[in-house]
Amino acid sequence: MDRAAKRELIDRLHGVFDDTGVVVVAHNTGMVAAQSAEFRRVVKDAGGSVKVAKNKLVQLAIKDTAIADISDLMKGPTILAFSKDPIAAAKAAVAYAKGNEKLVILGGAMGKTRLDAKGVKALAELPSLDELRAKLIGLLNAPATKIARTIKEPGGQLARVIQAKAAQGDAA
Repeated sequence: MDRAAKRELIDRLHGVFDDTGVVVVAHNTGMVAAQSAEFRRVVKDAGGSVKVAKNKLVQLAIKDTAIADISDLMKGPTILAFSKDPIAAAKAAVAYAKGNEKLVILGGAMGKTRLDAKGVKALAELPSLDELRAKLIGLLNAPATKIARTIKEPGGQLARVIQAKAAQGDAA
């Protein structure tokens, strides 16, 4: 790779890291191409991306970004998973690492917050943005449903009383 290509890669990665919600750094200890492709697919399906680059180039790319303090994780065979959604890449990486011991989560960053391996795993256990939206909509709809049921209930009770009286009148 010549200097111009390296500079272009560094600039592109710098832009990605400036605009990302979470970055997960993992060791790729002997994953074959098929496993690496499967990991990329899993993260992409979750809404993220995977990048393998030379550690020195990644360290140059994260300089002057919010995640600059994770540069010490860039040692050995590293693989980066990142996404704009602050949970998607972490959730996908942790789920894949559970089934494949060759992918070892080292840590990462969410915004300006540095995460260790336990922090990434805790982040992965949080509900996704879509799940949180669904819960919020459910909470907002619940009071309206209760109000409608409360307003409707006295009329329903009156109808049942009238029906019971009518049934008593027919029986007599």
